Amino acid sequence: MEPITRRQALRLGVLGAFGVVVGGAGLSRTGLPWAPRGGTAALGGAGGRGRLGEPEVLRSENGVLRVELVAAQQELEVAGRRAQVLAYGARLPGRTWRVWPGDRIEVHLVNRLSEPTNLHTHGLHVSPTGNGDNALLSIAPGEAFDYRFDLPADHPTGVFWYHPHHHGHVADQVFGGLYGTILVEGDDVPVSRDRVLVISDISLAPDGSVRQVGPAARMRGREGDLVLVNGQHRPEIAARPGERERWRVVNACTSRYLRLAVPGQQVQLIGLDAGHEPAPRDVDDVLLAPGNRADLLVSMRAGRTELRTLGYDRGAAAMGMMAGAPGLSGPLALAGVRVEGDPAVAAVAVPPRPPDADLRGRAPDVRREIAFTMGMGGGMGFGGGGGGPDGGTGPDGGGPDGGTGLDGGTQPDGVGPAGRLAFGFDGRGFDPERVDQQVRPGAVEEWTIRNPTPMDHPFHLHVYPMQLVEESGAALTAPVWRDVVNVPAQGQVVVRVDFTAFTGRTVYHCHILDHEDAGMMGVVDVRPG
Repeated sequence: MEPITRRQALRLGVLGAFGVVVGGAGLSRTGLPWAPRGGTAALGGAGGRGRLGEPEVLRSENGVLRVELVAAQQELEVAGRRAQVLAYGARLPGRTWRVWPGDRIEVHLVNRLSEPTNLHTHGLHVSPTGNGDNALLSIAPGEAFDYRFDLPADHPTGVFWYHPHHHGHVADQVFGGLYGTILVEGDDVPVSRDRVLVISDISLAPDGSVRQVGPAARMRGREGDLVLVNGQHRPEIAARPGERERWRVVNACTSRYLRLAVPGQQVQLIGLDAGHEPAPRDVDDVLLAPGNRADLLVSMRAGRTELRTLGYDRGAAAMGMMAGAPGLSGPLALAGVRVEGDPAVAAVAVPPRPPDADLRGRAPDVRREIAFTMGMGGGMGFGGGGGGPDGGTGPDGGGPDGGTGLDGGTQPDGVGPAGRLAFGFDGRGFDPERVDQQVRPGAVEEWTIRNPTPMDHPFHLHVYPMQLVEESGAALTAPVWRDVVNVPAQGQVVVRVDFTAFTGRTVYHCHILDHEDAGMMGVVDVRPG
């Protein structure tokens, strides 16, 4: 099958939001040990090739999940070789957290990295203030911080994930291996097996370290040489004929789009991000932008096949020396699927779900337009794009003039301070001290998100889920909820957001994480005006 174009993807009906990665299904609960920085540990799954392994699981008890999360460099086995990667507690991916609506998640984060970090619970509808899902926090090397995330009693069930979000370091830390899955339980879907599949990518240097990327790769958004499933390279998924499995899939890649298919098997979509299908829907493939998650039912038929990504053209920078750079997230095999043995007893029917909420019956209090900006930095008036929450300069942030860009100095391709490619929204790069969107608590707003650039960009809003109401001029006929929405090149989407539950400052950004680090992020402040 040929790779799909952006225009074709819009006709599939499964184009969702952005998003990224990780997983874990029901293995036994363990304690909370971690290896010291530089230690050697086994891979979180099965280790290298072989049968698919899954991350260890932590479950809430009496309404509380307590986690000790240590971010450190570790030596692990990746694709059959020893590699120095980043990991939470010497595991790749990190443990899967299973919680329920109304639960509290308490995380003691220890930073044993050589750079600042923090923690984002991607997709969770929780407070952005204080020690909640606060993307503007900075935990310095050697420091620790106690997070507390209180899930509302009506929090949607679904697949979520956690990863670092310190501006200027996000892409490097996620690419290096810092990510894990969160499952919010509460729905009853009868299946033979419940799997978590965290799909990520990474590139390794000859010495086993994570390979550094240059400005050209950051402009496009890096894609790794190795694509992993639960930290393994092309593992095998084994099942019996007639079994119906539930696959919770996270796209944890920094930039790669995944168009997932399992040829020869029946695949049904039951959810994307925090959105739910009222009944299982047959699909040939499902497109996940970076940060998106899918909840799938796979009914097994005897034989051998593969879990594949079919390829997606996400566009290219097409500016200056970057003109003509490839924009294809290419097709490749992710895992083998072997279905053999005695047939299983057929699974019972999946009960219907009540429809998701619908904001279209209420007139928006405010309408806004937000536009991605990608251009040459010399005359764009960007400021502070490379700075972290403390105003410092990130590892590839702006130069002394404070401009947003991927590198402050002159590069071999000739892109220097006056002509580097710059990223932002509405002509401005990220500034943590500036409020880009002031919102009144309790408002329902309608945002038109425009993308005049030559590349697709996934738009992610922290804390507040978005109802997608229009895509490239076509109105949607049913409630569709996402926290990452793909905005195609030269296209636009319209979403509605309910700002009732929480107040405080949070962010929206492109989930091509190199673009976010380069300044494609803005601040939302929800407070009484």
